[in-house]
Amino acid sequence: RYVVAEDVVTKGGRVQETIDLVKAAGAKVAGVVVLVDRSAGKVVGRAVGGPYANADKVLLIARDDKGYPAVAASMGFPVRQSLPAPPATTLAVIRIHQRYETTIPGPTPDDLAFVAANKLPLFVIGEWARPAPMWEIAWIDDAVRYRAVGDVGEIGPWRD
Repeated sequence: RYVVAEDVVTKGGRVQETIDLVKAAGAKVAGVVVLVDRSAGKVVGRAVGGPYANADKVLLIARDDKGYPAVAASMGFPVRQSLPAPPATTLAVIRIHQRYETTIPGPTPDDLAFVAANKLPLFVIGEWARPAPMWEIAWIDDAVRYRAVGDVGEIGPWRD
């Protein structure tokens, strides 16, 4: 039994090719996991011989051996699950949300709670639309605040 994992799905062709290869080898596809679904929901949920789920992509930013900020880890994380506390060396977290069926007008309550609990900046990108909505969430003056970041870099005012 195998799980097919794909980083980005647009039309699902490569995923289906992989499924066909796995089946031709006599194995069973237990499911498919996708980090970024750019099909606007047209592919995810389609029957592929097993459950087809997507995951948020999470990047942890920490300092490299020269002291520069760098991506220390990249992972998939269940879509509707709260993030756990990151390692102590983490400077910031980036989460690419996969909630294509619902447009969210700002960060989720889980996003705000993560920042409150960890006092770390969290950058959220919504993968359900183009241009992708983005928010910066930070611990400022003993409170969680957030602001929108526009598709060409314009930054909105801080909000509570």
